[in-house]
Amino acid sequence: MEKLYQPTHNEEDLLVPKHFSKWRRKLNEIIFGYHTLAGKVFDIVVLLLIFLSIVLIMLESVSFIVETHGSMLKNLEWVFTFLFTLEYLARLSSHPKPLKYALSFMGLVDLFSIIPTYLGIFITGSHSSLMVIRAFRLVRVFRILKLTRYIGGANAISKALWNSRYKIVVFLGYVMCVVVIVGTLLYVIEGGKNGFSSIPRSVYWAIVTITTVGYGDIAPQTILGQTLSSILMITGYAIIVVPTGFVTGELMKEKKLGRAQQCLRCKAVIEIEKANYCFVCGESLDN
Repeated sequence: MEKLYQPTHNEEDLLVPKHFSKWRRKLNEIIFGYHTLAGKVFDIVVLLLIFLSIVLIMLESVSFIVETHGSMLKNLEWVFTFLFTLEYLARLSSHPKPLKYALSFMGLVDLFSIIPTYLGIFITGSHSSLMVIRAFRLVRVFRILKLTRYIGGANAISKALWNSRYKIVVFLGYVMCVVVIVGTLLYVIEGGKNGFSSIPRSVYWAIVTITTVGYGDIAPQTILGQTLSSILMITGYAIIVVPTGFVTGELMKEKKLGRAQQCLRCKAVIEIEKANYCFVCGESLDN
């Protein structure tokens, strides 16, 4: 098995293959070694570029700005694309497993944030082609997902969401059943004359109501329909907090495990905060 070189700047950083040249090790330290000064400067620069590129994308959707400064915006977009391309290539070249990084979530985000600009070179011509270019270019908004790499606690939240996935799926199934049933009842009670012209449209009303959005484009007119909608509104307030409880519970569980101690003798996990002795073998935990 190939021996690995472990950078000394951060014990949590990626293991770098021993055959890596000096410049690739240094590049790995700058890009992935976020505890070093160079790594912090690199992260700040990339963060600033991401924010500026997102602002640029938003400005490109404002017609009068495009009319007056369209060429400048286009040139700036190419500058950002070039810089993000260099970043992507640098991450690939300094990563111990380039293919694994390229196929990872953040690797795909990095790739999708730069390819729309290059696609614009090859897709030209008719009006429909221009619409395709516009659709591809809007994918650049994925650059905002690059921010998750720099948000503290993002991994903890992602892990909590993943651990809660089964509960959330069951919960969404329950909500779906409620809105379908209530929507169907309102379709029967109100009918097309009051705007409930079909079951899908009635289900749409139920979703808007249970989420407490309340657009008001459809509203029940009968007393029975208004009573049912009132019950659904009150239920919505209770339902909204349920997913939050799932995720919060997982976050608290992770925090509790983070404070846990492990007995060196019997390897038992002690979740009691500031415990002095192992409750299994009695070994002192002052180690």
